[in-house]
Amino acid sequence: MTEIIARRQFAPLYIWLDTAFLLVFAALLLWKKKYRTVLVGFVMGIVYMLVDYGIFHLLLHTRSISEGHSLFWVLLWMSMSYGFTNFTWIWLWLSKDEHLLEWSLLILSWWFCAPMITQTFGGDQTPIVIQRTTGSYHGYMALILFVGYLGVIAYNLWQKEKCKRINIPWILAIGVLVQFGWEAGLLIGGIRSAGFESVGDKIQTLVVNSLLETNLGMPYVYCIFVAWTAKVTEQLKPRQQKLSFVERIAENNRERVGMPART
Repeated sequence: MTEIIARRQFAPLYIWLDTAFLLVFAALLLWKKKYRTVLVGFVMGIVYMLVDYGIFHLLLHTRSISEGHSLFWVLLWMSMSYGFTNFTWIWLWLSKDEHLLEWSLLILSWWFCAPMITQTFGGDQTPIVIQRTTGSYHGYMALILFVGYLGVIAYNLWQKEKCKRINIPWILAIGVLVQFGWEAGLLIGGIRSAGFESVGDKIQTLVVNSLLETNLGMPYVYCIFVAWTAKVTEQLKPRQQKLSFVERIAENNRERVGMPART
């Protein structure tokens, strides 16, 4: 496989607009008492920063940014932006939230509209160009993905009761589609596609990242979700009826999108 280069180009206004969106999004989640979801998003934003700046930049030296801009501060925004947005969305999917459609439309419409708003009102600003190469670590990421899904498959083969098996198509769809929505929004808005010479390069980045980058963590995130929600409510209070890990899988399998939120 040829080198995959993850490159973004955007005006500084994009950062400020997206920061405002994050505050509004977080406020809406808190208004609906999605305290656990907000906490997950905030923690994963920090994790994204530790990985992106600590590993990709300091350890592997795969990150670079155009002259005159701070790599640390831009990566901090990017990590909190996509770490928070992606993982709150993933958590809402796993929870089968009753307003999943509304949350999804909010996120996807912002990813689509934000670049066009920036181009109209910040087109005269000197763009920030940030990129990373992936050849040095995509193999490690693929290994993490394979081991995670191997564990899920082994568990399902061991579990005799169908109702207690992990819904693999559900977590696989979440892992692929959340990243695809993000990548497609960046590509359509001209942020991800800037600097790529051919349509093939754009499509390759879209497909590989969608299959790999968020999806690699889904088996592990799902296990954390099951273990935590078996004992604690969305409002961070102990559940009246605590469940075992396997019982919570069965309960989650019975839940449907659109059902009232569990308290």
